[in-house]
Amino acid sequence: MPSEPSFTVGIEEEYLLVDRESRDLVVDPPDALMARCEKELEERVSPEFMQSQIEVGTSKCDTVSEAGAELAELRGCIARIAADYGLAPIAASTHPFAQWDAQKHTRKERYDELARDMQAVVRRLLICGMHVHVGLDDDELRIDMMQQISYFLPHLLALSTSSPFWRGEVTGLKCYRLSVFEELPRTGLPETFDSFGEYQRHLDVMISAGLIEDATKIWWDVRPSARFPTLEMRVADVCTRIEDGITIAALYVSLTRMLHALKRDNQRWRKYSNMLIQENRWRAQRYGFDEGLVDFGKGNVMPFAGLLDEIIGLVTDHATALDCLAEVEHARDIVRRGTSAHHQMAIFEAAMAEGADKHEALVKVVDYLVEETAPPAKGP
Repeated sequence: MPSEPSFTVGIEEEYLLVDRESRDLVVDPPDALMARCEKELEERVSPEFMQSQIEVGTSKCDTVSEAGAELAELRGCIARIAADYGLAPIAASTHPFAQWDAQKHTRKERYDELARDMQAVVRRLLICGMHVHVGLDDDELRIDMMQQISYFLPHLLALSTSSPFWRGEVTGLKCYRLSVFEELPRTGLPETFDSFGEYQRHLDVMISAGLIEDATKIWWDVRPSARFPTLEMRVADVCTRIEDGITIAALYVSLTRMLHALKRDNQRWRKYSNMLIQENRWRAQRYGFDEGLVDFGKGNVMPFAGLLDEIIGLVTDHATALDCLAEVEHARDIVRRGTSAHHQMAIFEAAMAEGADKHEALVKVVDYLVEETAPPAKGP
């Protein structure tokens, strides 16, 4: 095993494309839009399952700030091209009022197979997420880190929430996205394996039985990437504010480095069962960080701000070494001012209090999402 993994960072984000006039999702975006995006961004952009979605991914970056700068470039490009067609991207894990049954899936062999195999479950998949890849060049290390990092996934989810609405209804959850996603098989917290070989053997059984074609059909909250030598975190909502997404990435790579340092010193993070971690995951999904998470060492629900302070303390040296301490510490600002889900709900409730009807209030939420998604244009 290398003494120090690369800890490179790559970020993928999925966006929804809205009509600037109606604020609803575009059902049939013009082919020219994707063609222009692909011409400018090449392999860094791709269609998603729904035609109203688009995905971007940074290249392999040495630092979080490098990934953040590239992500701003990608968002800016998508917003600029979409504007030429009267459209705009929103970085939110659900649209406030769009109807999933009005959408069309992208005609692509992989997506055609998903539509045929999953039926209504995948037709409802009108959701977007953010994935963060951290470079871990050793197979065994990826499996070990996957099982240790699971403890912190609810904390990352709580800081990222952006999906409080579904089909025009207030769900009461800060992250409704996972409720939709979990209708698919092979989702949720990862399984436990003693080695990469054991993980591979399980995959081989599923592949040989014809259940899946390859490991890309494993959709856990964190997984060994099937395409890159990385550990891919997938639990987070896509953050409307780009700086919040960069903070999620910074925390994730810093936590990974911290866990690797423990391993190097013949220590490890205490393992808790998925039964317990799942409870924190649900709390993050339901409340975000408003009602705290369980500190399983103490056996009590604790305020999130205090838990975050402890996490920042654990990773400060590692974030410093990775040159992303400022991005990690921005997590405190997220807690102070709220996530996208908090802001969406505040805008909706304020509009309703001022006499708007429900649809008018939801349109104001979409306007907020459009404005906050695209980074400000740089001057000459």
